[in-house]
Amino acid sequence: MSGTELPRIKEQLKEAYTTKLFFTDLNGRLKSLSVNPNDIESILNNGVGIDGSSIAGIATVDNSDRILKPVLESFRLVDFGNRKVGFFVGQIFNQDGSRSEVDPRYALERAVDKAAQEFELKFTMGPEHEFFLLNGDEFNSDIHTDKLDYFGSSPADIGDVVRQEIVNVLEKCGVKYEKTHHEVTESQHEINLEPGDPLSIADRCILFEFVTKEVAALYDLHATFMSKPFTGFNRNAFHIHLSFTDLAGNNLCYDEDAEYHLSSTLMNFIGGVIKHAREASIVLAATFNSYKAYVLDKEAPVVRGWGLRNRSSMVRIPHAVNPQATRMELRCPDATGNVYLQFATLIFMGLAGIANKEPAGQPDIGNTYKKDLQPKVLDRRFLPRDFFPALMDAENSSFMAESLGCELFANYMKIKISEWEDHRTTITDLEHQKYLHI
Repeated sequence: MSGTELPRIKEQLKEAYTTKLFFTDLNGRLKSLSVNPNDIESILNNGVGIDGSSIAGIATVDNSDRILKPVLESFRLVDFGNRKVGFFVGQIFNQDGSRSEVDPRYALERAVDKAAQEFELKFTMGPEHEFFLLNGDEFNSDIHTDKLDYFGSSPADIGDVVRQEIVNVLEKCGVKYEKTHHEVTESQHEINLEPGDPLSIADRCILFEFVTKEVAALYDLHATFMSKPFTGFNRNAFHIHLSFTDLAGNNLCYDEDAEYHLSSTLMNFIGGVIKHAREASIVLAATFNSYKAYVLDKEAPVVRGWGLRNRSSMVRIPHAVNPQATRMELRCPDATGNVYLQFATLIFMGLAGIANKEPAGQPDIGNTYKKDLQPKVLDRRFLPRDFFPALMDAENSSFMAESLGCELFANYMKIKISEWEDHRTTITDLEHQKYLHI
């Protein structure tokens, strides 16, 4: 960033009601602390101390001191109308000044560096943001805010007002949107923003979550990115669009002479994604609720494979209006996970595919939900159908540990195993309904 940026930022911070540094724990839950804007130059240079042992997956109680430093390039002055917030994304450092290897953002930094240095590739990524706007954060019969469906519109639709306010707030701090609309399920919405480089877009996802929840609260609503709040309805997905270029910016996904006009590099990338999809699932679909979305005909992919413009495929090749727009879309993730780990895992999967020239196989033909595949309890043609088999595949994965780092992945797995134990040992209403009469 140029030398003129810091003075400009310091001047803008004079308008802020509060200045916050944001980061995530390994689960992907948003964390923040407020700092004195008058000290921002010192904080940029030296950071601010935090207790890493109180943040899931970051540190132990006997070695807990960590340093959080703001990323200058991530700064936004977020204007909510009634107040302005100085927004920074933070990086976690160890006491000796080295980068913390369990900082989720560091995993993505390493993935981006590996792509550039070893493969001479630059990525462009763009997620689709889906969320529910509800009447509260406790489940009840009046929780829905509308009865609309896909592209639904109503003069009384408060969701349309909230969506527009979200993108208005984002635009005022320099983030452009492409489109917004009501999604398939009642009270469900989608906002798509412009794509960009992985680190900037992951940081922007943190901003998006913050802005979405804050704007919803201004309208006395609750925004949730929970994967599947409602039985029998579509989930909140987190579809990730990805393309790559060489270091000079030339698109490497399109090949005029190749089958389907898709380059061998892209097909090998997809091959790596398909090969490692099961062991990576615990990151891409990170909660036990995530797997309740993997059901037929609800637009969450269930089969490992790829298809041309096929929305039932795990990896989809969307229609491109020109060769430069040729890309892939990963359709299995949801937003309950850690965006830095999800982006990093996707890149590492694809790079492994390129390095090993993994074949992608033939594209899915027709609706994969309609195939007579007769799945077994353990069927590796499919994505994991539950949290526990996803844990088993991840636990046996040397690829995931090597990609994300042994310490980070070990900490992540401890968290997820504990989450599974909570779920496994908790009695539900469904069990009472089925078995209490016995």
